[in-house]
Amino acid sequence: MDDQFELAVRAFYEVREQQRARQAAQGREDAGSRGAVTGGAHLNALTTLVVDHLTKVLNFPRGSIYLGKKAALPGYFRPAKEWDIVVKDGDKVVAAVEFKSHVGSFGNNFNNRSEEAIGSAADTRRAIEEGLWGSSQPWLGYVLLLQDAPGSTKPAHRNFKTLFEVDSDFGGRPSYAERYRLLCRRLVNDELYHAACFILAPEEVERPISQPDDALTFHKFIESLTDHVKRERGL
Repeated sequence: MDDQFELAVRAFYEVREQQRARQAAQGREDAGSRGAVTGGAHLNALTTLVVDHLTKVLNFPRGSIYLGKKAALPGYFRPAKEWDIVVKDGDKVVAAVEFKSHVGSFGNNFNNRSEEAIGSAADTRRAIEEGLWGSSQPWLGYVLLLQDAPGSTKPAHRNFKTLFEVDSDFGGRPSYAERYRLLCRRLVNDELYHAACFILAPEEVERPISQPDDALTFHKFIESLTDHVKRERGL
């Protein structure tokens, strides 16, 4: 699994570059860094790794696993949300997983990513409480891949100016990587998601991939999903 995980993370940048090059060859206007994002599918290798675990280890039939546009579930504050992976067992939702990435423009997009994760979780929890997912009590997972670059790992330039004192965990000038780590930790601690995985991935292949929090590793993520499935099956 460790080797497969590293290959899947490395594939993220390979797919981005392929999408950028393809769009540039087609003369698309967004053929710069944005073109690598608007092409989609850049986290497919990680998605496949989770799907393989579901089918080959946890023995879910492939037909019970829904991806992308087919993985839409009702919301509470909005009509519906598309997850990246949804697993069903008959009429019950067993699990739903969200994959996100952040490359460059760290100051501009950190709040957007945070609000997406928090808002989606709040919407989902209320939808489940209202019975919009049937009688399901599904496992919810969140995966975030952040580019390992000076802009994400060095202390941020901005000091917080708020009407009250900032939470001490955010004291000083924490890097965006540290802010994301705290976000993922708290999403799990506050039971908005059952597990989160936080990955720091450099674009340069000679530099190592890291998982800076032992509670937020891919291994822990898969372990939590596996434990939930076993409990659901009475194992």
